[in-house]
Order: sequence, then structure tokens, then C-alpha cells
Amino acid sequence: MSVHEYFAPQPTSTAELPDPAPLLRSLTQGVLEALAGVREVDQLARWFSEDAYRNLVSRANLSARARSARGVAPARPTFEVRSIRVSEPLDGIIEAVAVVAGPGRTRAVAIRLEGLDRRWRATSLAVL
Repeated sequence: MSVHEYFAPQPTSTAELPDPAPLLRSLTQGVLEALAGVREVDQLARWFSEDAYRNLVSRANLSARARSARGVAPARPTFEVRSIRVSEPLDGIIEAVAVVAGPGRTRAVAIRLEGLDRRWRATSLAVL
């Protein structure tokens, strides 16, 4: 094993990781609040990989600019997580979809979690 491989994030087996359901629910809520402008995206940084975090920051900035252009103040979103569907394509990888119902529409939040360094990290996120 080279020095770079040794210090790189190490994959972790699903058996060595906690139940992902509470994290999926919290991430879903946190992401929707960040996009609504009532939560700082920085609060979610530790749970995301670098690329996924950059994408979330970019999406939150676009949402903030859209609210500013319309003259709408940030407001806490009211929603209910209706269901979370989880699949495990490989050991240490979880792909999940959370169905979220709000007052105006129902959305889906797709999240891919990977076990790295004995904890879950979101490596991909899509709010549909």
C-alpha cells in the first residue's frame, strides 16, 4: 500500500456502520432547509464529500439569488418526509430516495451514502 492510499479515505463495510435511516432523514431535512435559506450549508459540510458539498453550495446560492430576485424572504419550509426507500448496490454503499410532501408539491431527494473512515458520507445528492 502506498502512502497516498494509506492516508486516503478508507472504505468501510456496512456491518461496521450505524443504521443510515436517521442520517438520511436528517440530511433530507437539512438540505431542504439550506435550499430554503434558513440553514447555513456549512452545517452540513461534515456529512458530504467534497464534490457533493460543492454542488449543494452552488444549488443553495442559486436558490438565494432566485429568492432575492423575487423579493421573497427566507422562510422555514413545512414538509413531511413520507417515506424513505433504501437499496444497497454494494457493501458499504447505500442509495436512498426520500419522498417529501410540502404544502405546494411533493418532491424526491435522492442521496448516495458511502461508508468512508467508519462513517457515512453523502457522495451524491439530487433534489427533484
